[in-house]
Amino acid sequence: MSERQIDFDWNQMRAFLATVERGSLSGAARELGLTQPTLSRQIAALEQALGLLLFERMGRRLVLTASGGQLVEQVKIMRAAADRIGLAVSGQSQATEGLVRITASDIVAAHMLPPVLERLRDIAPGIVVEVLASNSIDNLMRREADIAIRHVQPDHPDLIARRCPDSAVLIYAASALLDRLGRPSTAAALGDAPFIGFVQGEALVAELNARGIPVTQQNFRWITNSFVAGIEMVRQGLGIGVMFREVAERIAGLECVLPDMRPIAAPMWLVAHRELHSSRRIRLVFDLLVETLSTERRLGGGTGDPVDD
Repeated sequence: MSERQIDFDWNQMRAFLATVERGSLSGAARELGLTQPTLSRQIAALEQALGLLLFERMGRRLVLTASGGQLVEQVKIMRAAADRIGLAVSGQSQATEGLVRITASDIVAAHMLPPVLERLRDIAPGIVVEVLASNSIDNLMRREADIAIRHVQPDHPDLIARRCPDSAVLIYAASALLDRLGRPSTAAALGDAPFIGFVQGEALVAELNARGIPVTQQNFRWITNSFVAGIEMVRQGLGIGVMFREVAERIAGLECVLPDMRPIAAPMWLVAHRELHSSRRIRLVFDLLVETLSTERRLGGGTGDPVDD
């Protein structure tokens, strides 16, 4: 069979891959900022250019054909190459002005970043920072952010990370709640206390149990996926909750419950892409974050050494 040159539009490939990864035309269209009819036309044009049927409709679902399945991994390789080119180009910028995007959990974004931003304003007033408050792990390779502040160590070989000192997580409650419940003197006394929980909170139950607090999932009547919302629930007296010590100490009306309890260590990692890390403005912000997070939090356990993972 003779080889033939296939001309295609990269936007069509992006439409195809987004549809595979999002599982629907509507989800892919939202991700790419397109209308659903436009995205459908791009996929149809790609199928015509390749001479292949990539999806089959089964009711309201789109199912990859065998040909479509074989194409997916190749398109992912193409996307990774395109991302690396974009990163290499943007990483050459030595300007100390422009946009830097930081993604962090909502609690870090709301309570730990503002002092850093205030210092940055004085050091480099030309830098604009966009803060993406997210409790999910965003993909730095795809430029959803330039710097990520995370509580887990990254495992991608193209990311460079620095571990800052761990945060101390302790138990806090509103003074008004403790006035009603009483102030427990032992961990066992918290067995019937109401707690504020988080989605996928099994690890929290295990940590509290390891410190002698006999709670189960039944203690967690109020559950949220937002640390900021959880703090507000605690502040308003709905229940007892776990918080970063440096955050809780700034909030009026809260008391530490069992202040002698061994703290839960919350790791803190600063992460950037290798090539973006060489950008002057991003390096400036990255280093300022390292300095601030390393001096304000003193639980220990973080080495502060760079980890190429």
